[in-house]
Amino acid sequence: MSILVINGPNLNLLGTREPGIYGSTTLGDVEASVTKQGAEAGYTVDCFQSNHEGAIVDRIHLARTDGTRFVIINPGAYTHTSVAIRDAFAGTAVPFCEVHISNVHQREKFRHHSYLSDIAVGVMAGFGVQGYNLALEFVTARLNAEQQ
Repeated sequence: MSILVINGPNLNLLGTREPGIYGSTTLGDVEASVTKQGAEAGYTVDCFQSNHEGAIVDRIHLARTDGTRFVIINPGAYTHTSVAIRDAFAGTAVPFCEVHISNVHQREKFRHHSYLSDIAVGVMAGFGVQGYNLALEFVTARLNAEQQ
């Protein structure tokens, strides 16, 4: 079974982009960590990053038919702007968790609204890059419970 981790715009700059907010861990480090954690739990973790909204929408569409059981997404700035990503999740019915490295509710007011949170299974915000691991722990426990 497969779990997909999607990262949106500018997350390819992790480790160098605003380290006071996002830390010094790179996206490669995050992907290696969740891939290893997923394998230890018996799951394949596929990782995808794009700075382009349409590519993210296309990847969500593909998740409907490629064996993906769950998506963990950090939509980056698209959290606050993308009806298209919301509609992709609504249209495919692929369950997902939303992850944010920073606590978006402590930041600028425009970051307080998410187009995805109300249809997400869960939201993880403010736990740094560990939020990905915490979300994956939740997802694998949920998938294991569904199998029993």
